Amino acid sequence: MTAPSVSRAAFDRRERRAVFLRPLAVTLKYLSLVAASVVVLLPLVTILFTSLKTEQEMASGDTLSLPGNWFNFDNYATAFTKGEMLAAFGNTAFILLFSITGTVIIGSMAAYAIERFTFRAKKLVVAAFLMATLVPAVTTQVATFKVVDAMGLFDTRWAPILLYMGTDIVAIYIFQQFIRGIPVSLDEAARLDGANSFKIYRSVILPLLKPAIATVVIIKGITVYNDFYIPFLYNPSPELGTISTSLFRFKGPFGAHWETISAGAVLVIVPTLVIFLVLQRFIYNGFTSGAAK
Repeated sequence: MTAPSVSRAAFDRRERRAVFLRPLAVTLKYLSLVAASVVVLLPLVTILFTSLKTEQEMASGDTLSLPGNWFNFDNYATAFTKGEMLAAFGNTAFILLFSITGTVIIGSMAAYAIERFTFRAKKLVVAAFLMATLVPAVTTQVATFKVVDAMGLFDTRWAPILLYMGTDIVAIYIFQQFIRGIPVSLDEAARLDGANSFKIYRSVILPLLKPAIATVVIIKGITVYNDFYIPFLYNPSPELGTISTSLFRFKGPFGAHWETISAGAVLVIVPTLVIFLVLQRFIYNGFTSGAAK
């Protein structure tokens, strides 16, 4: 057998192996996607079914059974009224508004200073930002709590706002990536026209950061909306509760009524789910654009 014939036989064997393995790879890919979807969606479906059941249906013990009445919204009414969800939504909206606004302003200013200015401690500041991402937040909570208490902000809505605004390194990183893609010539042209550094930031840099701002608003908003630890620690008063802590307090009067707790969980999940589905393209576009820049 000559060398070309041997090579041809080996090539044919590889082709037959590829023809056999290609459908197997496709099948395994879709099986993994189906398995991942089941893992993610099964708890949500269970909570939805439970929220529509009566107390008698829950007593049967079949968690995955279908509710007898798909329009049974009594549990939602109980969760909304007795759980004081309206006040919780108001507190959450107040914290969200100031936290996101402060994060956008502080994060964009910090990123602008790091990217556009050269100063002696620049490398030290960047290194401090990187180190801050490696330090677990729970290890600094004792000192943080003492500082917040000394400022007289404990058990006020300003305590979580202050903490949310000052602990977002991710926002600074996102803004930094976008500013890096803005030509420095725009700054120089504005400076020739007599604009100072703040004027350049406000009139040139900030308007070009709209994709980054949208990304930060969505990510920060979902993080603050779902956070439980900070509001629970710094806002113990029931009237200052957010939706996460108000939902946690259902364990008292409704400790055994999982249908009511599930209804409250659905009320918490639906707003973020709708906002994410509507604005998800801004998240993906923001990350990909920032990476490309």
